[in-house]
Amino acid sequence: MRCPFDLGRLKEQIEENELLMQQEGFWNDSEKAGKILKEIKVLKDKLESFAKLKSDYEDIHVLIDLGVEEADSTIIGEVSTIYAALKSAVEAKLIETQLTGPYDRNNAIFAIHSGAGGVDAQDWAEMLFRMYIRWAEKKGYSVTVLDILKDYEAGIKSATLHIEGENAYGYLKSEKGVHRLVRLSPFDAAGKRHTSFASVDVMPELDDSVKIDINPDDLRVDTYRAGGAGGQHVNKTESAVRITHIPTGVIVQCQNERSQHSNKDMAMKMLMAKLIELKEQEQKDKIEDIKGEYREISWGSQIRSYVFHPYNMVKDHRTNEETGNVNAVMDGELDGFINAYLKFNILKK
Repeated sequence: MRCPFDLGRLKEQIEENELLMQQEGFWNDSEKAGKILKEIKVLKDKLESFAKLKSDYEDIHVLIDLGVEEADSTIIGEVSTIYAALKSAVEAKLIETQLTGPYDRNNAIFAIHSGAGGVDAQDWAEMLFRMYIRWAEKKGYSVTVLDILKDYEAGIKSATLHIEGENAYGYLKSEKGVHRLVRLSPFDAAGKRHTSFASVDVMPELDDSVKIDINPDDLRVDTYRAGGAGGQHVNKTESAVRITHIPTGVIVQCQNERSQHSNKDMAMKMLMAKLIELKEQEQKDKIEDIKGEYREISWGSQIRSYVFHPYNMVKDHRTNEETGNVNAVMDGELDGFINAYLKFNILKK
């Protein structure tokens, strides 16, 4: 099992990578050099995060000793605050050590689709779109919109994000499923309460070491003009790419990269990830099976409910984790739910 906090090994890996940087011709392969630089940063960040935990632990002991020496009971509040933060950070690190799946360290390809609920569902999909971007930014991850289909009236019908950072897929795999919203609809003149649904799909971005045989004859590749803001920003060439894997019916598309070639490369990565997911579930011959995993994007299939009316609550139906601070959740405060789900899965093993 891989442990991300073997400090001795982390230091060795940093030294090994830094020695590679000193080799002649290192910068000739910019892509390889970039990957090594990113790896060094990730390793150093891990060391720094552990050093921070150790420093906070030592600070608590210093404060306790100071309080005892001076018989100062007012120190209790400060110690309690630091302890609570340290406990939360340690629990998060312990969960991180459990992200040992074959693709957990990978970047994530994250898709959102509106479901039952009409315009409200499309607005809900856009709210989730913003929520996950804010979560990713809080984690220090970079986010790229690969594809987005907006509705002329409101919201989005679908969107695909590329979320880049250490363990992005390991954390976000917990979000896969149907998300339910209950609120007073801003699109209902009578101000009635509406229930809306949107689904989330998550796949790991695969690197070049992962191979899967795809017969070119099984693919239909379509190109089209990428959407834009209008005027000079409209893409006048057919740079967007849609790929259909005919045997399974899996469709992927990308329109955000700078060229048709780049869009096709990213779309192929998305397709490979989806086909490997199907293969691992031993359902590669029947796309209906994988659709059955997600179920219909409607009532009774949700993994989490977000209630804005008649009360405020977000509840995960798999772990029973809940909070009344809906605004914080919609602002990207999702770690409580993600950690609860990962902890829940650890206990099941």
